Amino acid sequence: MAPEPAHPAPGPGRVGFVGLGIMGSRMAANLARAGYELTVFNRTRSTAEAWAAEHGGTVAGSPAEVGAAADLVISIVVDGDQVREVLLGDGGVARGAAAGTLCVDMSTIAPAQTRAIGAELAARDLSMLDAPVTGSSPKAEGGTLTIMAGGSADDFARAEPLLDVMGELVVHVGALGQGEMVKLINNSVAAANAATVGEALLVGQATGVDLDALVQVMGNGSGASAMLDLKAGAMRSHDYTTLFKLEHMLKDVRLCLEEAQEAQVPFGAAAQARELLVAAMGRGHADDDFAALVEALEGLAAIRLKA
Repeated sequence: MAPEPAHPAPGPGRVGFVGLGIMGSRMAANLARAGYELTVFNRTRSTAEAWAAEHGGTVAGSPAEVGAAADLVISIVVDGDQVREVLLGDGGVARGAAAGTLCVDMSTIAPAQTRAIGAELAARDLSMLDAPVTGSSPKAEGGTLTIMAGGSADDFARAEPLLDVMGELVVHVGALGQGEMVKLINNSVAAANAATVGEALLVGQATGVDLDALVQVMGNGSGASAMLDLKAGAMRSHDYTTLFKLEHMLKDVRLCLEEAQEAQVPFGAAAQARELLVAAMGRGHADDDFAALVEALEGLAAIRLKA
């Protein structure tokens, strides 16, 4: 039996939520279970209506309606253009929001885009916190995401009760935009580690190693990693059930490399991962889990992994 909803933590006031995709729907559900009454919007209205039928809350016809109904609005969409549209577009949150409304964007976009959007919101007496997440859909469902937030201390304190419902580790990492930068670096390391796992499996198979034994030893030795735990099995079985879309990982790695180039610092492992992700995209795996980058490695090695 599901636990009784808790009373919401004090502080945030009325809450809006924009974006009910793979991650957002689960994150919003945790807020609803915690007792928050949400006003929600999704580009596909039927998705929002289905979510509200299951979890309660009010479905809005536009992000502007969400802004008018909320003191704090969470958004989680695909890219910087969508963030700008839902917050600042003709029907965006800023069109309906009262002065003092806090926009908490949990999408993963370029830090420079975040700062530019934040400046435009500030000119309208609205504030912004960037709070991207790491962790795939099971962690979103379980409320155990890691959340890295950038913005003022006051805005972070205001949003923290909500973030604590959605995440297991919530860290205020610095000024606006720094949440995005930390997220991009983290995901680039994850992509590079996943590529390394795929290469290790292929070398093991080509040299006659028992892959079950290899994974067991690596998992209990210095070769252990989250990507070994999460992706080795998927790579061997070629099961690319989507936990985090390959095209989204490519976007994050690309953005990280752009920031690294601007800072004049090399990130070779991320650059290699980007090329593998691009090649896997070319093989039709854009919507699959990013474990599908192993398809590019298999092509290079002319070897197909065995389960």
